[in-house]
Parts: sequence; C-alpha cells; structure tokens
Amino acid sequence: MKRLAFIFFLIACSSPVFAQQDSAKLAGQYRDAATKILASSMQDSLAYTRLAELCDRFGPRLSGTPNLERAIDWCLEKLKADGFDNVRSEPVKVPYWIRGDESCELLQPRPKSLAMLGLGGSVSTPPDGLTAEVLVVGDFEELEQRSKEANGKIVLFNSPFTNYGETVRIRVLGAQRAAKYGAVASLIRSVGPFSMNTPHTGGMAYADSLPKIPHAALSLEDAEMLSRMSKRGEKIVVKLKMSGKFAADSALSRNVIAEIKGTHKPDEIIAFGGHIDSWDVGQGAMDDGGGCLVSWQALKLIKQLGLKPKRTLRLVLWTNEENGMRGAKSYAERHAAEKHVFCLESDAGVFKPTGFSFAGKEPFLSMAKAVTGLLSAMQPMKLSPGSPGADVAPLVEKGVSGVGLLVDGTKYFWYHHTHADTMDKLNPKEMNECVAAIALMVYVASDFQFQLP
Repeated sequence: MKRLAFIFFLIACSSPVFAQQDSAKLAGQYRDAATKILASSMQDSLAYTRLAELCDRFGPRLSGTPNLERAIDWCLEKLKADGFDNVRSEPVKVPYWIRGDESCELLQPRPKSLAMLGLGGSVSTPPDGLTAEVLVVGDFEELEQRSKEANGKIVLFNSPFTNYGETVRIRVLGAQRAAKYGAVASLIRSVGPFSMNTPHTGGMAYADSLPKIPHAALSLEDAEMLSRMSKRGEKIVVKLKMSGKFAADSALSRNVIAEIKGTHKPDEIIAFGGHIDSWDVGQGAMDDGGGCLVSWQALKLIKQLGLKPKRTLRLVLWTNEENGMRGAKSYAERHAAEKHVFCLESDAGVFKPTGFSFAGKEPFLSMAKAVTGLLSAMQPMKLSPGSPGADVAPLVEKGVSGVGLLVDGTKYFWYHHTHADTMDKLNPKEMNECVAAIALMVYVASDFQFQLP
C-alpha cells in the first residue's frame, strides 16, 4: 500500500491532464467555512463522552462477539436519533476467533509467570500445555543462521521496535519462520516501543505449506529478561498453554452507514470513517473507537452548522478490520457500482492532529493542500504521501483519491492492542481537533468544483 500511495502521489504532482488548481484560491473560498468548523468543534465534548459510553458499556469489540454486535446496535440507535439520512447496517460474514485461557510460565532458570497474549488466529497448544527450551534470536536473519538449533524448541524473536510497518513483520510471519526450522511454538517481543508489563496482541498468518504452531507475544520486559539470560548461556525452559481457536469463519457482523445526502450530485460519494471492531483486550478506545466517533461527530457538526454538501457525505463504521478486513472488502464489493470520488480514514489514534497522508491525483491534491493550510490556523499541519488506511484501501486501489488523518503518534504504540487501550489515555480537546480536521476535509471535498478524467 505504501508503494501504491507513493506512485499515486507522483502522478498527482505531474499529471499532464489537469493543471493543478490554485490551493490558495481554494483556501480563500472556504475560509469562512473553516472558521465556523474550527470554532464550533470546540464547543462541546460529545465525541469524547459518546466514545466513553461506547467503551465503558460494551468493552472490547472483537469480530464475532456479542460485545461488537451490541455496540453496533447502539451506534445505529444514536445515528438515527441524530437525524442523518439513510442510517442502516449491511451484513458482513466475519471470522470469530476466541482467545480462551492462556499462560506462559518460565520454569528454568527460575520460576516466573510471564506476561503474554496469544496472537489473533493462533492455534492452541495441547490441553496440558507445551514445555520446551527457548531459543532467543533477534530477527529472521539470525534464526536462519541458527536454524539447526531451532528443532523442537520454542523460538523467541526479541526484535526491538523501529516502526510499526517494519517490526510488525515479526508478529505476522514469526510462526511461519519458526515452523520452517522445526520449532514447536513461537514467541515475539511485543510490537511497541514502551511497556508497563503490557503485552500487545494483533494478527498473524500461517502458511498452508508449513506446520501451524502456537504463536504469542511477551511483554517487552520479559522478552528482554529472557534475552539477557540467553546471552549469559543459561538454559531457558518455558511452559506455554493456549486454548485459542476459531469458533466459526462465518459469524455475522455489520458495517454501519449514515449519510448527509448531497444537494447537487448525490450520486457522488465521499466515504469516511473508522473501524468499529477492536481486539479483545482493553476497550478499543483509540483503535479504533476514537476514529469512529470523531468521524461521526464531524458529520454531525456539518449538519448542525447547516452546511449543505453538494456530494453525499457517507460515514462508514467498518467491521472486522483487526482480524480479517471483511468489512472493507464487503463494502467495496457491495458499492462497486457507485461513484466514490474521495475517501478518508481515521485509524491512527485520536491524539493531537498533525495533518494527513495522501494518495491520489489532481484535483484532490490541491484540495487537500488547501484544507491542510486552513487547518494550520489551529496548529501546524502537513500533507504527506502515504496510505489513507486499510479500510479505504480497496477504494484507493481502484483509483479513488483519499487521505488518512495523521496525529501525534508519540504514545499511540504504547497502548495499541493492549489492555491499556482505554479512555483515560484520551483528551477531549485533542479529539475535538480531530473532529475539526475531518469535518473540514470531507466538507470541502463534497463541495468544491472539479472534473475527473
């Protein structure tokens, strides 16, 4: 996706078909709307209070669970009460993985209960658990160099966090690489730069050509401890117990949709939102309940201000982003015949906004530059090439231009996919600033004049 986004960005900057529109002129045209949106977005904390209710009432919202479906019912009820057009849900078949009971006990060189979380989609151990010596490696390359030592052992990948896109490869592919050399299970150092004994879960993948072995994450602290023991030449033995399993690959969930119908071109769609599902730990407050609620509040703000978008603004709360992407795929297939002209996703947390990632072409590049400039009245903003997000990726791959909301990500991966993804980490003012950024971007996209090839 990153490569695709960069190609789109280059096309946008050099397209011979349409000359770049004057971003300054566009900014001037929408300065009054920007002033109204920026001021009005700070007048209440509804996005924050609704998110708190969602998180506190329903808790984590893993695909296939009653928690998620009750949360979706709640969203539909509130969206209808807000008076939006065409509020509805659309069925999506999703996988349903259950974590079950799990533990990881250090037996040698001393007894200790290790902080761990099974990785989403992992197979279970035998009912009585699995006891084996641990081979600690830093990365895939070191495992390959020491492949003869892996047979019959549990491989621990103690890979320091660099950035999410790079380090997450260990989580996704670790079980495959370890199984290739005869390992009976695999562990990873959690994918995050900081920990308070808080392991991170997340998705992983198996290869049909290799044995499926249990795969789990340890806290940063415990992974580092085992690594130090290994470097001292101590024998490390652990007992791993996991009972995770897929209950079904066809549980029923739903995407949620609400609209403000366009006044002039209602058949042209601006799709935006976040994903309503989460992992089964924490509350899914910033990943991605926050993205859903700031997008929802952006639509509500546009309605409250009496702004009349020429194109249809469509809020989408996608299901099953975390462990299947079925919501995004279902939406793209179901609405393939519709004319989507722009998209936006918020799935990077709801801290202080810093700008947008952009993938697409003119005239939306100039439009996004203009909006970014207008938002700089609130605080400095940037526009960078990059993927708008996973749930809008099927639209972007078909040529729809889009942006992803960027925020101050200093602490996002401290909490991401952990028990610490909870409401107390969020700030109402920063969430309101995210609302303002989204509201202005989608409103201008729905209103300004352009022609596509």
